[in-house]
Amino acid sequence: MIRLWPEGPPRAIPDVGPEASYLTARGLAVGTAMLRNVTDPTLTVFRPDPAKANGVGMIICPGGGWRILAWTHEGLDLARWLADRGYTAFLLKYRVKGTPPAPDAFATEMAAIDGRLAAPLPAAKVPRTLAALIREDAATEYARQIAADDGRRAAQIVRERAADWGVKTLGMIGFSAGAFLAADVATDPKGPPLDFVAPIYGGDTSAAPVPPDAPPLFTVVAQDDRLLFKVVEGLYADWTNADRPAELHVFARGAHGFGMVRQGLPVDRWIDLFGDWLADQGFG
Repeated sequence: MIRLWPEGPPRAIPDVGPEASYLTARGLAVGTAMLRNVTDPTLTVFRPDPAKANGVGMIICPGGGWRILAWTHEGLDLARWLADRGYTAFLLKYRVKGTPPAPDAFATEMAAIDGRLAAPLPAAKVPRTLAALIREDAATEYARQIAADDGRRAAQIVRERAADWGVKTLGMIGFSAGAFLAADVATDPKGPPLDFVAPIYGGDTSAAPVPPDAPPLFTVVAQDDRLLFKVVEGLYADWTNADRPAELHVFARGAHGFGMVRQGLPVDRWIDLFGDWLADQGFG
């Protein structure tokens, strides 16, 4: 495990801690591990069998609304899937907003948030941008910036030590809030650009122009994800309007936050489609 900022980050999120893990009691990934109150961001490296290694590294950014990290089904499970197929996976534990230390208070807070987000909406009224969704929430916008700082630092570390891990090509995949992190790094890397990016059910450009050297993009969303499906469609449009390569898969069902969870639906095949896309782009 590699600490991103052993001497301390240039910017911090106030009033966070102590870090804790818990098993989620709701949602598609019920019973899986989540993290909260993360203040010391890290990278965990999953190396492939040398006989399978393909020289491609991938930074994984779990989601969680900049409040938690969906550590298992949007992190560990994917890291193992990638390593088994020859990729060197780097699981990013990035910083998030603070939550109540007491488990009961935290559960109450999360239930209230889930209730607000679960309200049904017609397509005409779903958010088209993250700004419309978070409604000028300064704390969340700041947490998004901090997460992007951690993402850029992670990419810098992997590139600096690429020879140690046999990494020649570097991409980034993220889910939900982690997808926004990945898109933020892809559009403003503040360093060498990524070779590819995969924001899964999330991500936007914050109305900034897509760079002329923006990496190839792969994205997936479910139409019944009333939280972000129009936002993702907008991200794809921004990429293609800039004449950058992009592939979008919209599934009729799957909801938000499916990650590596198997639901017995066509959306379960997204990870195989991603593998096919990587191979088609020469990243596998």
